[in-house]
Amino acid sequence: MDTAAREISFDAGGRAGTVSGLLWHPPGATCMLALAHGAGAGMRHPFMESLALELRTRGVATLRYQFPYMERKSRRPDPPVVLQATVRAAARAAAAAAPDLPLIAGGKSMGGRMTSLAAADAPLEGVGGIVFFGFPLHAAGSPSDARGAHLSRVAVPLLFLQGTRDKLADLGLLRPLLDGIPRATLKVFEEADHSFHVPKTSGHTAEVLGLLAQTVADWANA
Repeated sequence: MDTAAREISFDAGGRAGTVSGLLWHPPGATCMLALAHGAGAGMRHPFMESLALELRTRGVATLRYQFPYMERKSRRPDPPVVLQATVRAAARAAAAAAPDLPLIAGGKSMGGRMTSLAAADAPLEGVGGIVFFGFPLHAAGSPSDARGAHLSRVAVPLLFLQGTRDKLADLGLLRPLLDGIPRATLKVFEEADHSFHVPKTSGHTAEVLGLLAQTVADWANA
């Protein structure tokens, strides 16, 4: 699938060094998404590849990118300061790759959270919105909304895509948290878990990625 994506690299800054990315800029694209991976899998993970393809078919260009630890093939994520610096560098690289398109940013799980943490500290240059593919509100089995305390400090619109079976985001905690943030939009996917898998008996397993991508496209264009 990646044969259609252009491989690029960019300087993530400081001790992070150079990281790689995969760029899809389809003809007629209406926006560009700087898309970060989750903690346990990189930009070539099947979820990331399939999501990027679904987004591409809906006019959303993507720059998938690696965090430095994944580039080094390490299992231990970098310190937050390094992850957030990489988010900023990726946003700049995405803007440079598609200067004609509106820019949004975000990512899967940890990648999305690091994006919002960076934006809460200081606005991400050129980024007009942030999308979360499964926001990790808390550790499994330890419900808390503490990880979302920074979200109210983010100055751009936020789109949360969450499954009802996500063990890292109790909707009973996430909903009231987001109700207090006028810029936040929550889209719930019935029976989906943190990886957006749904039971085969639901009959709509293959539809979830397409629904995710369409929701992002509609939100970004609005």
